[in-house]
This record gives sequence, C-alpha cells and structure tokens, in this order.
Amino acid sequence: MTAQTDVRPAAGTRSARSRRTRKRSATYQAPRVTRRAQARLGILLVAPLAVMVTLFFLVPLVNAVYFALVDFDGLDPSPPFVGLANFAELLVDPRVGEALKNNAIWIALGTAAPLVIGLVLALMVWNVRRAHAVYRVAFFLPYVLPQVAIGVVWGWIYDPIRGWLNQVLEVIGLGELQTGWLGNPSTALYAVLGTAIWATAGFVFVIFLSALRNVDIELVEAATLDGANNVQRLWYVILPQIMPVFLMVTTVTLIGGFGVFDIVFVMTGGGPAGATEVLGTYAYSSAFELNRISYGTALALVITLLAIPFTVALNRLQRRMSMQGTGA
Repeated sequence: MTAQTDVRPAAGTRSARSRRTRKRSATYQAPRVTRRAQARLGILLVAPLAVMVTLFFLVPLVNAVYFALVDFDGLDPSPPFVGLANFAELLVDPRVGEALKNNAIWIALGTAAPLVIGLVLALMVWNVRRAHAVYRVAFFLPYVLPQVAIGVVWGWIYDPIRGWLNQVLEVIGLGELQTGWLGNPSTALYAVLGTAIWATAGFVFVIFLSALRNVDIELVEAATLDGANNVQRLWYVILPQIMPVFLMVTTVTLIGGFGVFDIVFVMTGGGPAGATEVLGTYAYSSAFELNRISYGTALALVITLLAIPFTVALNRLQRRMSMQGTGA
C-alpha cells in the first residue's frame, strides 16, 4: 500500500491566515446604521416635502372649507356662519347645472380627442428616423406656450371678419359654414374646446412616442406574420404594453377637464349667454365679480370633490396594470 501524504497546512499557517482574514474583514467592514439614524435620515428627506404640502395644500384647503361655511363678501372681517347653505344653493342654482353640463362635454371630448390624435401621431412618427427631434418639438411647442397667448391668437383665427378660418372656408367653397365662432352660442364651446385639444395633443404625442420606444418589436412582427392588421396589432399588441402610460395621460387630461378655466376665460369669459360657462369660470365670476367669496369657494371645492373619485380610480387601475406588466 502507498503511504498517504498529509497535505494539511500547519497549525501556525492556519492561525496566521485566520488573523489576516479577520484583519481584512475588520478593515472593509461597512459601518452599521441604527434604526434611529435611519429614521432621522428619513424625516430629514421628507421634511421639505411635508412643509410644502402643508403650506400650499393643507392650509389653503382648511381656509377654503372655512370660507365655504360662512357668508363672506370680501369686506366683513367677521362673516356669519351659514353651515352648508352655500352647498345647498348649488343644488338649485340653474347656472351650476349648465356649467356642469359644459364641463362634462369638455371632459368627454377634451380627454378622448387628444388621446386619439396624440396616439395616431405617435404611431406615424414611431418608425421615422430622420427629423425625429423636429417632429417632437413641433408638436410639443403648443403645450408649453402660455394659455393666454394661445387664447388670444386663436381668438384672431376665429374672428368673423378678419379671421383666416372664415376666409379659408370662403376660398374652398364652404362659405355657408362661416359664422362668428366665439359669438355663436351653438359653436362657441366647441371652438374653445378645439383650441384646447390643439394645445394638448402635442403633450400626449410626446408621452406616447416615448412609451412606444419600450414596445417589444418582436411581438409586433410576430403578429404581422400571423396576419394581424394595423388595428389588431394596435389593440392586442401595442396598447397592452403601453397601458400604464395610457392611463397616466388619461388621468392628466381628465383632471384638466374638471379644472379648466384659463383658456375659456381668455377666449370667451364664459359667454356668449353662458354657452361656454364652466364651473371654474362660474366660481371666478361669483367670487370676484359678484363678491360672493364663499359661494365661489364652495364651487371650487365641488370641482375638487368631483375630480377625486376619477383620479383615484384611474391611479389604482394604472398601478394594477403596472404590477401586471412587471409580473409582480
């Protein structure tokens, strides 16, 4: 039999190696962070946001609730308490019903039209290689322009005498369609809404174009090989992959429909004869033109209360779609 050779290191060698290992681990050991230090760091990071939320949201909200429960005319330093009388008046005010109807039209068309237009434009530019940045800037530029400037310029376009819209209709043989777009009660709301859609579609286009960059091209090509047409590829392959982004854009545009004010105020001021009156413009006129500060504040709170359920539902749906997309 062959004698086995003992290859185990000597005891002194093992001890020296163990000492070097312990010394190395002690040298590179990460500092321990206590729970108390983590809590202090978390409070420090959250404190600026908490202060901003308190100053710019909670304090104004509490102040708005106070004014909605009193009868303040802008002058009396001690307005009488009226409870829910302002909210009760909202239920029987016919102008609130007309404004709410206009808001509903704005929410429906002002949400759906930019989504469709922006998605179509994004799909058209998706595979464009040259001048890609030019398209993005050109379509996004109206969204970053001041709403006041947009309203003034489009007011010139809709001018019944010098506006180029009526002039173009005359040139192409559709002169019978000429009208005072902002002065006609039957067209004023849709004229202002068309301006808002033109300004918003660029924002939707840029967001959707960015989302399309993450679409799996192989799935689209596989659907094409299986005989799917353009609509089928969009509905069954592309939209499911960008659905969280789609819901986010829907939420943003929908909230804008509830709180619309500036573009309507600049272009028509709620006229003619209340044809473009929305809750925002009615709240402004009640508070600052009729000196009914409390009633206007109650209207503003109603706008917020109406928008919250839709926002929460869409956010939950978006979170659910995001979790399904990541396989969580």
